[in-house]
Amino acid sequence: MRESGILLPIFALPSKYGIGCFSKEAYEFVDQLKEAGQSKWQILPLGPTGYGDSPYQSFSTFAGNPYFIDLKTLRKEGLLTKAECKSQNFGDQKDRIDYEALYFGRFKVLRKAFHRFKKNDEYREFLETNKDWLTEYCLYMAIKDWQGGKSWIEWPKEYRDRDPKALEKAKEELKEEIDFYRFQQFEFDRQWKKLHAYANRQGVQIIGDIPIYVAFDSADTWANPELFQFDGENLPIAVAGCPPDAFSATGQLWGNPLYDWDYHKKTDYEWWAKRIAYSFKLYDKVRIDHFRGFDEYYTIPYGDETAVNGCWKPGPGIELFQAIEKKLGKLDIIAEDLGYLTDTVLKLLKDTGFPGMKVIQFAFDSREAANYLPHTYIPNCVVYTGTHDNDTTRGWYHNVDKACRDFAKEYLRKPALDEDTLSWDFIAMAMGSVADLCIIPIQDFLCLDEKARINIPSTLGNNWVWRLKKGQITEALTKEIYRMTKMYGRTAEES
Repeated sequence: MRESGILLPIFALPSKYGIGCFSKEAYEFVDQLKEAGQSKWQILPLGPTGYGDSPYQSFSTFAGNPYFIDLKTLRKEGLLTKAECKSQNFGDQKDRIDYEALYFGRFKVLRKAFHRFKKNDEYREFLETNKDWLTEYCLYMAIKDWQGGKSWIEWPKEYRDRDPKALEKAKEELKEEIDFYRFQQFEFDRQWKKLHAYANRQGVQIIGDIPIYVAFDSADTWANPELFQFDGENLPIAVAGCPPDAFSATGQLWGNPLYDWDYHKKTDYEWWAKRIAYSFKLYDKVRIDHFRGFDEYYTIPYGDETAVNGCWKPGPGIELFQAIEKKLGKLDIIAEDLGYLTDTVLKLLKDTGFPGMKVIQFAFDSREAANYLPHTYIPNCVVYTGTHDNDTTRGWYHNVDKACRDFAKEYLRKPALDEDTLSWDFIAMAMGSVADLCIIPIQDFLCLDEKARINIPSTLGNNWVWRLKKGQITEALTKEIYRMTKMYGRTAEES
């Protein structure tokens, strides 16, 4: 079955009020996907973001980002007025997100809606269904706000170490703030489910994305320290990252806490099963970031400033996925297997049966040891021109060295590549490959340059801010996407 889809984060939609959300523009994008013959919409993680604004560093692996709640929907429900929505500054640029303005403005508006909200049976059912994670998350965020936004490790000892009497006192004194966070999650959940159901009715499936690791500053680590490699003071013994390579002389220091896999094994991987099960309530298909970490994970001593002194240790391997599949059944997962792959990683991928990823840009980069050239693919894979961590294809072509550009032209058998259409040449390579699924970032269909890049790994600032402009996806573009998709046998009606 040959299929195709488009990669576009929710935050990059051209919604009103400073950031993409579950607004009418999201529904319009679903309609455009259908018109373009696409059957998949790939997004980035939906969790609430903190310092650095990365969706891969969230305050909870289960909670949703309140920025994605559509304010216009709240207006229709009688919880807000148009004047209240317009009263805050959400940023001056329509094609860039101002997270500082959002932080100081969005919650003021949501709080007004919260005060007007009347609890009902649907709300109470939501609380009961999600109590396993929701109770701890809302308490965590309420205490965090009370402590001026500090990470839980900096809280007073009785709250940091979860003294039962202190937590009961916090639940009483911070009841309204806890309820405010419950309200946010309820509205997020009902709006997302409505959008997800609409996409499915239009023949579009949602591909979600979950990071392998959770953030240290999160409800997950605070409420469940036993899941992680922590010492007696609940500080990490070691943290996650990647070793030095051709892209970074000092490696990548992510700083995420590492799992205590021995503990997870004793519980028959119960937490992971819950996490995956919840993900499939949100999405139709799930991409797991950094799949290699399940075979071997890179451990860096806590406190180091670079990843140079790290080493590899064995992960849970196939046992984890066997345990989850026994509980949940066959899993529709994409394994992010990019980068240097050992024989044991390749075996794990084969044993799971999950499709791996191929990135066209990597095919022409001499720093990439693996072979990403389209003629080498097998059907059980997902091909991309680039991902959220790559430059746009147009930007990549401008910024790589001459040898890479020459190789691309030789492989395409073109003496020259037109700047205005070169990304379509790469799209054609991806579409024409034997990969079962082809996902193209919307920026490449629009032939945008490096200004439309979403993220530069291992950097802070100016990431996760790019947005579509209203009207940028035209009817002519959707017809052209459909024409190419049809040509390569990937339209929704053919799949």
